[in-house]
Amino acid sequence: MKKLISLALLSISNFASADIFWFVRDENGYTNWQYVANFSSGILIIVLSLLAVWLAFTRRRAQRYNRQLEEIRADLENRVIERTATLDQANVLLQQSNEALEEEIAEHRDTTSQLRMSESYINSILRSMPLMLIGLNKRGEITQWNHRAEEISGLGNAAVLGKNLWQVYPKITVTEAQIKKAEKDNKPMTIKYSQRGQYHFNITVYPLQDQKETGVVILIDDVTQQVQTANKLIQRDKMSSMGEMASVMAHDINTPLQAIMKDVQTVRQDLGHEHFDPEGLSELLEDALIRGQQASSVIRNLLAFSAGDSGEKQLASITSVMDHSIELAASVLSVTSGLRFKDVVVKKSYADELPQLACHVPELQQVFLSLFRHACYALGKIKEADYTPTINIEITAFYDAIWVRVQHNGVGISAQDQQFIFEPFSSNNSDEGEFSAGKRLSFAHYIVTEQHQGQLAVTSDIDIGTTFHIQLPLQKEPV
Repeated sequence: MKKLISLALLSISNFASADIFWFVRDENGYTNWQYVANFSSGILIIVLSLLAVWLAFTRRRAQRYNRQLEEIRADLENRVIERTATLDQANVLLQQSNEALEEEIAEHRDTTSQLRMSESYINSILRSMPLMLIGLNKRGEITQWNHRAEEISGLGNAAVLGKNLWQVYPKITVTEAQIKKAEKDNKPMTIKYSQRGQYHFNITVYPLQDQKETGVVILIDDVTQQVQTANKLIQRDKMSSMGEMASVMAHDINTPLQAIMKDVQTVRQDLGHEHFDPEGLSELLEDALIRGQQASSVIRNLLAFSAGDSGEKQLASITSVMDHSIELAASVLSVTSGLRFKDVVVKKSYADELPQLACHVPELQQVFLSLFRHACYALGKIKEADYTPTINIEITAFYDAIWVRVQHNGVGISAQDQQFIFEPFSSNNSDEGEFSAGKRLSFAHYIVTEQHQGQLAVTSDIDIGTTFHIQLPLQKEPV
């Protein structure tokens, strides 16, 4: 269209520069302007028509371009909106990330603060421990050295850390071989070290588990005062128990001695008379001899007991020990009520093929005698005419122990007395006569629990009687 308009304008220009009115001149050379006007208007109409067509076409193109521009604009706006939304979302996520990061930083600060507090607390505990604590790495170099270690060794923390233990502190009672053994076995080791009469130490060595830097921790506890206190308590209990035993033995010896003195006094009085009965005197002397044998038997048993305490245990038949104790009780036991052990009905129930027991025979005999004496004391309290004092003895084996049950049908033990029956008798006051010590069985309990690593218990009912239960562990066969 632009080319057509250009051609038209070029033609008009050519006409303007040439004699364009030659065809409308008449013969005389005058111009016919009517024809010129008509011709010019026609040309102008054609040009205007072409221009109108070009303008219409241009407008149409402009409209199309405008639509395209609008589409581009709309697309750009959508893209801007999308980008803006993406940026907003990114800003929200960034803000959330910043908040989460701030929270995490705050948590890390709290964790760091707690770790520092925990570390400070643990260090305070380690330094304040009354035990000597030493940490070693696998090369034997010191990694921990608490305040107690500084006090005992006289070496400061800074002077020993990172150095070999046995080089900086050669006086320590733990050897390198013991440390190596604990590391090799990978289990705690307990060592007791003592200088008799001076000091005692409990030493524990345990390897560190699940640590990047392996090693051991040594705990040295000065238990000198505890051991001395425990020894004093043991000595006190021994003295109380020996006092109880002495009281019981004194009673066992005093009874036949009083009878002997009474018989001797009677014989002496009868010998002062002109007419005396030789047979009666002979019976009195025979009775005095029997009583003397009873007292001698008690003394022999006491001597055997004192000698047997320091010896090694020996294998013995528990039934034989029990039978001998019954025979001994029949010859020496009696109570203030007049009941003698030989007047008591003894029923025995022994299991077949009982194993041998490693024990101190005199000590077990003393335990059984104490139980029989206690039974006689309870049996002698019942004064019914048709009453038969009875002691039932049962011995069985169960798993890796021998069980002995001594049951009687005398007066039972009250619940209050059951609480103290195995406690040492220490009171000098007696509200039930001279034989109150016989109500206690602390020495028998000591022999069973401490000397034989067993158990001694009692079950009782006031109206039915009492049963003593003894459990004695059997010696394990070597593997």
